[in-house]
Amino acid sequence: MPDWGDVVRIGCALPEVEESTWYRTPALKVRRKGFARLRAESDGLLVLMCPMEEKEALLASGDPAYSTTPHYDGHGSILVDLGRVDPGQLAELVEQAWRRRAPTTLVRAYDA
Repeated sequence: MPDWGDVVRIGCALPEVEESTWYRTPALKVRRKGFARLRAESDGLLVLMCPMEEKEALLASGDPAYSTTPHYDGHGSILVDLGRVDPGQLAELVEQAWRRRAPTTLVRAYDA
């Protein structure tokens, strides 16, 4: 079962990621832009930036690891239950969130 430490390990393996805070919660940022944050330590939900199409697909899958709230309706972010998400899927989602927020030049350099 992944936890915030795993999210940090995955995220910090990507270029220019730093641990920070975002809305007063632990977060990962790339060049001061947040892409992942622990919503509240008590609920174990991770907020990850993602394209709306991906969010809709994850929610439509019926997988209980993914959810949203009315607060996030219409916003490109998904709630990920760290107690239920597959570790491999988590790694993919964290990288995808990083790619969404990182500058294009940084992503190109990473891919090269």
